[in-house]
Amino acid sequence: MVWIESEIVLAKGHPNITARHKSTLEITKDNFLSKRGNCIIGINANKSVKDFNKNFKDILKKDNTIVIILLNIENIFDIVIGKGSSRLILSNEKSIVIRKSNFIDNRTAAISANKSAIDIDRKIINMLKKGGRLKVLFIGINEMGPEGIEPSSSPREGDVIPLDYGQDKLI
Repeated sequence: MVWIESEIVLAKGHPNITARHKSTLEITKDNFLSKRGNCIIGINANKSVKDFNKNFKDILKKDNTIVIILLNIENIFDIVIGKGSSRLILSNEKSIVIRKSNFIDNRTAAISANKSAIDIDRKIINMLKKGGRLKVLFIGINEMGPEGIEPSSSPREGDVIPLDYGQDKLI
């Protein structure tokens, strides 16, 4: 059985986005950004790791979970792939951080990622610098299956995830 959970996060850009960090990328609920925040790709997010739903947190906390992060802005997409971990804390009230390393703190949502802020498509970054609206679809996939979770809570083969998710709910 394959277990799949997802979470959608909405954020917006800011003129100070540089996205030059070589090991992390971050989305924050903060409504400001200094030039020092070179890992941040979105502000005013509608969620932090603490706000993720329980089933999504449960799948992230499995060592064999693959995490796919789909970044979308005005039909331009980039994909980041990372891993879950049983060591994840997921308690931070402001941020979501994706890391290339295995370092974990309370903001970390995925580790061992294939990309950080500097690796994100520069078309997306340039649109975010102009205040564009970012949609992020997080997908957790685990082959072991959940414990105590009804199979109907996960998408089934052939289910379609719409690409217009949440556009009307952006900040």
